[in-house]
Amino acid sequence: MLKRIATAVVLIPIVLALILRAPVPVLAAVAAIVALLTIHEFLHLTESYGVQPLRWPTYIFAAIFFALLGLNLGNQKPLPATAIFIYCLAFAAAIVPFVALTVAMRRVELRSGYPAAAASVFAFTYIVLPLGMLLQLRQQWAGAFYLLYLLLVVWAGDIFAYFVGKAVGRHWMAARISPKKTWEGAVASLVASVAVGWLLFQYSLQISTALLHAGLIERRDGLFGLEQPVAGPVIALTIAINVAAQLGDLVESLIKRGAGVKDSGAILPGHGGMLDRIDALLFAAPVLWFYAAWRVMQ
Repeated sequence: MLKRIATAVVLIPIVLALILRAPVPVLAAVAAIVALLTIHEFLHLTESYGVQPLRWPTYIFAAIFFALLGLNLGNQKPLPATAIFIYCLAFAAAIVPFVALTVAMRRVELRSGYPAAAASVFAFTYIVLPLGMLLQLRQQWAGAFYLLYLLLVVWAGDIFAYFVGKAVGRHWMAARISPKKTWEGAVASLVASVAVGWLLFQYSLQISTALLHAGLIERRDGLFGLEQPVAGPVIALTIAINVAAQLGDLVESLIKRGAGVKDSGAILPGHGGMLDRIDALLFAAPVLWFYAAWRVMQ
């Protein structure tokens, strides 16, 4: 527990400083590093399923993807950046199976080709694309505020699910997949996320103004509307993000359970691996990205 808290105390300020202040190319480099570490853990898990993954082709393709995003998004305004990202997203999703299967043709054991390519494609869609969405989300109007909202909502849900589930949890949610997760914890997670999300939008002007005066964001990165956001859409969006985050956690537990391991890695003391730390964001990020992109394109 002490290691878990100490790691969080060190990492949280760094993460918040990055999402609020770092230029897009710097964020792209950080996202690429996180993606590569996570892919490494994921491909190691696939070996427990009898798959020999295409490691280096997957690493290289992911690195190129983030390099292109960093170059293309760095100096773009929100609307062009969103349009360019959608094109990049569609092209990358279409070409990654072709690349993976083409590389797999070189395998001596042809039976291993398709499973290896499938693992690479899944790693890209499961890890790289959601992290790319987080990066592009930062480039949209009020992007820093939206990322702050996403992280605080997910973190609040995770914290309350853990402590409430541990204290009063009695009804298991998915005992075969994640023995410690309970419905009581899930409800507490949802309530905490909705409360945090509503408060953030309720005081969005004050929060954005404080961040602006502190030099942590530029004006285009905050919410400065004088009218209070409508509660209904905010609550609905937060519920969708929380449900997606909890499903992301369960999906990673399924992968680990099938592989027969407790953690995806040991890079973060008290938290396990990188995949253990960002599993909820991998499902939650596309939900918020779609909402923010829809607003930009209106």
